[in-house]
Amino acid sequence: MRPGRPPLLQVGAGHDAVGWVTEHRSALRAVVAEHGSVLVRGLGLGDVAEITAVFRHLAGGLMTGKEAFAPRRTYADGVYSSAKWPPNQPMCMHHELSYTLEFPGLLMFACLTPPAEGGATGVADAAAVLSELPPELAERFRREGWLLTRSYNDEIGASVAESFGTDDRSAVESYCRANAIEFAWQPDGGLLTRQRRSAVVHHPVTGTPCWFNQVAFLSEWTMDPEVREYLIDMYGADGLPFNTRFGNGDPIGQDVVELLNKVYESRTAREPWQAGDLMLVDNVRTAHSREAFEGPREVLVGMTDPVRLADCSPTIEVTAR
Repeated sequence: MRPGRPPLLQVGAGHDAVGWVTEHRSALRAVVAEHGSVLVRGLGLGDVAEITAVFRHLAGGLMTGKEAFAPRRTYADGVYSSAKWPPNQPMCMHHELSYTLEFPGLLMFACLTPPAEGGATGVADAAAVLSELPPELAERFRREGWLLTRSYNDEIGASVAESFGTDDRSAVESYCRANAIEFAWQPDGGLLTRQRRSAVVHHPVTGTPCWFNQVAFLSEWTMDPEVREYLIDMYGADGLPFNTRFGNGDPIGQDVVELLNKVYESRTAREPWQAGDLMLVDNVRTAHSREAFEGPREVLVGMTDPVRLADCSPTIEVTAR
């Protein structure tokens, strides 16, 4: 345990990674339960096949990603690349798939190629973040939740097929109805969606209240200003690939997003990736981010331990149709 760094477990050289992970699976999960995350260094994970095997031995079963906000490369069933996001733009703190009704409880990251500079996967304690927010702001989000709006087209962001696994309209509509997502098809074939979710949930095991959402990350105010202005000029304010609002539909100001990111930064722990590293993150208790970087960066991702929003005592009720 080191200030400003995630918990680090150093493994001696010469271990068979799959065998070591299988032997220590329960202990690793216990460390994540205690600290919210752990970075395992020294296993020397060297290729996709080995990482896939490690993920599968750690998981009870790998999840298939749904409602992606950015494309990913699929390496194997349930094993993906990091989201394709401009290297010069950071991915702000968020909880994976926190806008869905079922999300992973555990995230697994493995580094094949570390970047030349930057690119760390930061982590932040969600309960601590919640406790540091201004009480009136936290209470509003508790009471109203947050609203995610998305605009799908073939030019920007993830496509309908990449997010829903199909471009069949009836299948997409069925998914949206089953997952409490309002939708509207546009004359040009595009799709607009809205989904209201709880911004604060309780950890399914400990019951601890956690700030759990993507309010700051998927906000227009987190975009590069020039990119934001270009997208609004091209598609209009309602045509941004994603944006966030208060749960009652009111806009969230730039000042609020900047405050959220400031609180996140005060609680961020980070460690530069090294080739072969493995990182485990409790997705409810711990937010994660990705720094801007230079050079090639290949970090594989696996998701497991599905958790239903309804089992996390959300502060607002969401009903699927």
